[in-house]
Amino acid sequence: MKSGQKRSNIQLGSKVEIVQKQHQRTGRLTQGLVIKFLTKSNFHPHGIKVVLESGEIGRVKNVLS
Repeated sequence: MKSGQKRSNIQLGSKVEIVQKQHQRTGRLTQGLVIKFLTKSNFHPHGIKVVLESGEIGRVKNVLS
C-alpha cells in the first residue's frame, strides 16, 4: 500500500482510500477509483485531494492498486 501524500503514487483510475472533510475527525475511509486530481502540487502532507468515480471528494490516505 502506497502513501497518498505523493501525486506520483496516484494515477487516474487508481483504487484508493480517501478521507472526506466531514469524516476527518473519525478517520472513516471511503474506497473508490480516481477520476480527477484537485491538488496541483506534487506533495501534500495531508494527502492529495481527488474526486472519485462516485463524485465524492477527499484526501488520499492509501493507494490500493
